[in-house]
Amino acid sequence: MPTQINLMGTGCSPLQAQASVGILSNNLTATGSSSQANALALPSDFNIFTTVAANTGGRLPASGNGTNPGDTYIVVNHGASTLTIYPATGGTIANGSVNAGFSVSATKTATFTYLGSNNWAAAVSA
Repeated sequence: MPTQINLMGTGCSPLQAQASVGILSNNLTATGSSSQANALALPSDFNIFTTVAANTGGRLPASGNGTNPGDTYIVVNHGASTLTIYPATGGTIANGSVNAGFSVSATKTATFTYLGSNNWAAAVSA
């Protein structure tokens, strides 16, 4: 995977390089209380949660919100509790039930790939 400095060395502007590598959001706090509606909308494509209370989570973007098939969102759980990631309303993650949350244990990283029609694939680190 390219780094921003290497992309800029090939002539990309700093903003183009950052967009190519991904935008990082750090020190995120999971929200909601077992709720898809109140879960934190993921602010970027690389999200690091450092504060995770029990039954709190984040929410992937909805179809038609600039998300295209193949887009990938990375979620890192550096919090103390399991983080729940929800699809947008009407969506699924990893062939789960509609609107069901996907658990990301503390110290784990999950990658979510958009498949289209509010459906997501998921992979979790070992």
